[in-house]
Amino acid sequence: MAEEQTELEERIIIKDQHVKEIDLVNRDPKSINEDVVKVDFEDVIAEPVGTYSFDGVWKASYTTFTVSKYWCYRLLSAVLGIPLAVVWGFLFALISFCHIWAVVPCIKSYLIEIQCVSRIYSLCIHTFCDPLFEALSKICGNIRVALRKEI
Repeated sequence: MAEEQTELEERIIIKDQHVKEIDLVNRDPKSINEDVVKVDFEDVIAEPVGTYSFDGVWKASYTTFTVSKYWCYRLLSAVLGIPLAVVWGFLFALISFCHIWAVVPCIKSYLIEIQCVSRIYSLCIHTFCDPLFEALSKICGNIRVALRKEI
C-alpha cells in the first residue's frame, strides 16, 4: 500500500508540465480581451428617436447581426484558429529562443567586458585627473572673495 502511494506521488511529480487542464467555461481568465471585442448590436447600430424602421426589420436586423457574428467567428476560428495558433506558438518560441540563446549571453558578455574596461578607465582617471584637480584645488583654494558695500 505504501509502495503504491509513493508510486502515485512520483507519477504526479513527473507529470508533463506542458499538459494542463483547459477551462472551457472561462476562456479569458486574465481578461486580456475584455474591452476589445465586446461588440453587441447596440454598440454598432442605433436608430435615433423619430427615425425608426419597422419593428420586424429591427428584430430581423438584430437576429441577423447576432447570428452572423456568432457563426462567422466560429467558422473563422475553425478554419484559421489552429494554423494561427501554430504561427503564434512558433513566433513566441522563436522570441524565447533568441532571448535565451542570444540576448542574455550577449548582455552577460558585455557586462563582463565592460567591467574590465571600467577598471582601466578608473585607473586612467585616478592617474591623470586626480593630480590635476588636486593642483587646481590648491591654486584656487586661497582665493577669497570679499563683498563691500560702498556708501
